[in-house]
Amino acid sequence: MYMGPGSIVRLLFGKTIQRTTTPQLPARQRMEIITMIKGRIHSLESFGAVDGPGIRYLIFLKGCNMRCQYCHNVDTWNPDTDNLMTADELLDKAERFRSYWGKEGGITVSGGEALLQIDFLIDLFRKAHERGINTNLDTSGQPFTREEPFFSKFNELMKYTDLVMLDLKQTDTEKHKELTGRTNENILDMAKYLSDIGKDMWIRRVLVPNLTNDDNELNNLYSFISSLKTVKKVEILPYHTLGIFKWENLGIKYPLEGYKPPTKEEVEKAEKILHIEK
Repeated sequence: MYMGPGSIVRLLFGKTIQRTTTPQLPARQRMEIITMIKGRIHSLESFGAVDGPGIRYLIFLKGCNMRCQYCHNVDTWNPDTDNLMTADELLDKAERFRSYWGKEGGITVSGGEALLQIDFLIDLFRKAHERGINTNLDTSGQPFTREEPFFSKFNELMKYTDLVMLDLKQTDTEKHKELTGRTNENILDMAKYLSDIGKDMWIRRVLVPNLTNDDNELNNLYSFISSLKTVKKVEILPYHTLGIFKWENLGIKYPLEGYKPPTKEEVEKAEKILHIEK
């Protein structure tokens, strides 16, 4: 990176990289303003086997607007962190493990909600593609809107996104709001849009007994998925209690106290309704 006399380096988190000059000034007084994007990183995992095709390098970002009652990454909700990294720093780390990825592997970005850092995602995925790295976005879709400036940025991001794993928590708007604190019209619209533009998707559902496994709800989910043209896989993610300690550590009351993971039979029933073949 060139840093000539009078250069100013400005770190703007979530802003697109740009370079501008002020040619009206004498050459020696010209200012070159370089803006760099840094992502707010929660954690990294080297070998993800269930977060997309093949073996994945996992990047978990900070910040989420939803408050899912079963969230096992509650420590990602707060966007504040001192762990800031550029796309190149992350990709350099990821490529140390590239020999393990095989033909299908690559990077998966999750959260938190990764789309809250869409400018950083664009930079990361664009540079990943320049290195020939497969990209996968794991999202709940909550930030999606067709309003600007988000929509143009989302379309730019999709140019460099090989797969979207979309977590559809509920199809009913009111039940979705009870479960997450947010409505879901824009999330379902995102799924439809991804289908319209031909973007490959995996659809995921966290199965919580007596909360997200109602037969009518699962049938409605299947009907919605069937209306989409680019769904390559549907997955049931059985609810677990492994993240409860994070709620306790943060002093937040866990809302699903007493809820149990689904039985094998409950999972198989849900898979049958959703026509999931093993």
